[in-house]
Amino acid sequence: MNSFQNLLLLQNLYRLKALGFEYSDSFSINRASSNEKPSNLDELTKNIASCHLCDLNKSRRQSMSGYGNPNADVMIIDYMVSMSDDSTNSYYSGRSGEMLKDMIENVLKLKVEDVYFTHAIKCKPLNSNIASSSEWDSCKSYLFEQIEFVKPKVVVTLGKDAYAKVTSEEENFWSVRGHVVDFKEYKLVPIFHPNHLLRNPDDKKIAFNDLKIIKSCL
Repeated sequence: MNSFQNLLLLQNLYRLKALGFEYSDSFSINRASSNEKPSNLDELTKNIASCHLCDLNKSRRQSMSGYGNPNADVMIIDYMVSMSDDSTNSYYSGRSGEMLKDMIENVLKLKVEDVYFTHAIKCKPLNSNIASSSEWDSCKSYLFEQIEFVKPKVVVTLGKDAYAKVTSEEENFWSVRGHVVDFKEYKLVPIFHPNHLLRNPDDKKIAFNDLKIIKSCL
C-alpha cells in the first residue's frame, strides 16, 4: 500500500471517528506467523486452544487439543469432537468413551494416561454435525505436528472418517482395518470406532483381534 492510499485510509478513519465510530488498534488472530512452527507440544497445544481459523470456534466450548502421555507409544486419533466431549471437556465421555477405556486398559494393558488421544478436527462441529473440508484443512497441520512431536510407535485411527483424513485414503478402510499400514515413518492400524461396536456388538470379536495386532507392535 503506497503513501497516498495510506493518507486516504487515514482520512476516512478520522471522518468515521468524527461521526462517533470507534476503532481499536489492529490485532492478529492466531498471532503466531504461519511461518513460525511451534517448537514443542506445549506451544502447539496453546495454538490450538486459541485457534480461530474456522467457524467452529463459534460453537465450541473449547478446542480439545489432546490428552495423555506426550511420549506415548500409542497415539489414538478420533475423527471429531462430539457434543458430549465438548460439554464435559472429556476425551473419554459417554458409552463410547467408556468402551475405549476398556479397550485400552483390558486388552492393550495400558492406562489411558499412557496413550496420547486426540481428534483430527479439534472442535465440535456446527449444527450439521458434519465437519467440512475447509474445517479439516484448518486443523490438519495441528494433527500432523502432534504426530511428529509425540512420535508414537503406533498410530491408531478410530473409524473410516479418521482413517480417511489422516491418510487421504477415502475408499479402502474395510480392506485395511486391523492391518498394519505404513504411514510416513510410523505404523498405523485402523480399527472400528467404539460407536460402531456399540451398534454392532458382534464385531467386538474382530475389534479384540485388531487390538492384539496393535499390542504386537509395541
